[in-house]
Amino acid sequence: MIPCANPLAQYQSHKEEILGAVKRVLEGGNYILGPEVAAFEKSFSAYCGVGHGVGVNCGTDALILTLRALDIGPGDEVITVSHTALATVAAIIASGATPVLVDIDPAYYTMDPGCFQRAITSNTKAVIPVHLYGQPTDMDCIMKVAREHGLFVIEDCAQAAGAAYKGFRVGSIGDAGCFSFYPTKNLGAIGDGGMVVTRDANLAVRLRRLRQYGWDERRVTEEPGLNSRLDEIQAAILNVKLKTLDEDNARRRAIVQLYNEGLAGLPIILPAERPDTVHVYHLYVIACNERDRLKERLAENGVGAGVHYPMSGHQHKGYQHLPTNASIGLSVTARTVERVLSLPIYPEINKSEILVVIDAMRRCMDSRMANA
Repeated sequence: MIPCANPLAQYQSHKEEILGAVKRVLEGGNYILGPEVAAFEKSFSAYCGVGHGVGVNCGTDALILTLRALDIGPGDEVITVSHTALATVAAIIASGATPVLVDIDPAYYTMDPGCFQRAITSNTKAVIPVHLYGQPTDMDCIMKVAREHGLFVIEDCAQAAGAAYKGFRVGSIGDAGCFSFYPTKNLGAIGDGGMVVTRDANLAVRLRRLRQYGWDERRVTEEPGLNSRLDEIQAAILNVKLKTLDEDNARRRAIVQLYNEGLAGLPIILPAERPDTVHVYHLYVIACNERDRLKERLAENGVGAGVHYPMSGHQHKGYQHLPTNASIGLSVTARTVERVLSLPIYPEINKSEILVVIDAMRRCMDSRMANA
């Protein structure tokens, strides 16, 4: 079976250097918030084009801590999309704030700026645009609306390490950028990990305090915080992988070109790229009718396709109470979750495997799956 993602293959491609980095940590005797974390915070924030990086336990914690550091909590509303990994919405709830979920645009699957603008109320304090699948959101429009209303902009960059919008790396455009280093991500750890990047030195200071109980440098708690620290081993591994992130992302884009050429003419919608951006294709997502039947057929032919995501945030039982702004609606989101399908993509997939996927797609499609 050709998997949808393959973090094991990524480890194997960097095996010797990763093992050397892990050995260095183990023999160094410094395992929590030591030199490896400091080095990775410096290198990754510089890569993103900002001055500060704060390593944390995971991408969800990156969002939670950023919201708290911006004094967003009970009584405040935070606008985001419903079509996203559930962590985006879960983080807002964990901060005590109320998520307000808005629709996406039909071409790029990212936040519809018009829907965002119409959802703003007197209680709105922030917006979290999600660079979904590796596709940058329309940040010019998001930033313009947010600044007009005095809102914080927190970029959810969990799936978009290395992506760029009009020459700027994602994470460097808003007030803060939140990254996940989950193993399947473009820049993946071998375990959990996350980071907040920002240009704001004061925000970075507060984030560092909040990630460790609210301690200052004397270990005196100035305010309640969490225990959310990126560990030394993961930081060392991530520093190894960061060196080839651009190369890996270029490989993903080359794979996309092969897919686009091989799948042309089928009754499916291929991924679209927003102009003046660099899409890094964390996922290669097509859309089609009878998605579930196609997924089953592909599995029978040795292709492990995925669905990202079969349910949107507001459709989960535990989140059905959330406001979605009835005047705006989520019609594009509702249609999208029924049709999207992710085909295998990772830097180590070879051309023969890509051709197997393309051949399977051509054999599995039929006229009854034509676009509506």
